Amino acid sequence: METRAKTVGVIGGMGPEATVDFLRRIVEATPARDDADHIRVLVDNNPKIPSRIAALIEGTGEDPTPVLVSMAQGLERQGADFLTVPCNTAHYYLPAIARGVRIPVLDMVVMSIARLGALSPKPKKIGMLASPAVRKVGLYAKRLADAGLEALFPEKGEAAVFAMIRAVKAKAVTDRLRRDYDATIRELADEGADAFLVACTELSLQPPPQGRPYIDALDVLVEETIRNASGGDITIAR
Repeated sequence: METRAKTVGVIGGMGPEATVDFLRRIVEATPARDDADHIRVLVDNNPKIPSRIAALIEGTGEDPTPVLVSMAQGLERQGADFLTVPCNTAHYYLPAIARGVRIPVLDMVVMSIARLGALSPKPKKIGMLASPAVRKVGLYAKRLADAGLEALFPEKGEAAVFAMIRAVKAKAVTDRLRRDYDATIRELADEGADAFLVACTELSLQPPPQGRPYIDALDVLVEETIRNASGGDITIAR
């Protein structure tokens, strides 16, 4: 019996370039001989979602939850079988999104931690390349601890990481920003990181960290999206 392919709905726009990169990676990673071999993707690439930075870090912004839930419901009505959110910080709102729809929502955080735990040898300290909002809300730290892993966030270099994220969104990345970002990676390695997690889709657009094993959460989401859309069981989702 042939397995029915599923339609994926993408809650995008955080930021727009990261969403386009997610779609590009899906196309590149899909084993296809013709157009019909690719998966069907419904995308709401909405850059007008209220800022997660303003809401979570600055504490002055509008709550993005209602917009995210509305987008999820719209994709469900259009025929999506499951949803993906190619933004790490937005996973803070994943429980609310999942409650608002009847279809599964892939959890990039859970899936990425599972990939880290499967590395051999298993790492102990994970150098986190992520928005300060991810650290502030504890999006990864507790779950990593539950998996026997320690989240290691940069202290000196956190501002450099945040500056890089903002520059990617503004298409204003400079050589100085790249050097500062690379210095932050070295800082984490010097503090004992034996693996890295790229946990911001803007940072996924930059060259990956060198010298240590790494997992890019966006790559994990791409792989699991293709697997699930191709008829696989949705086993790691909210």
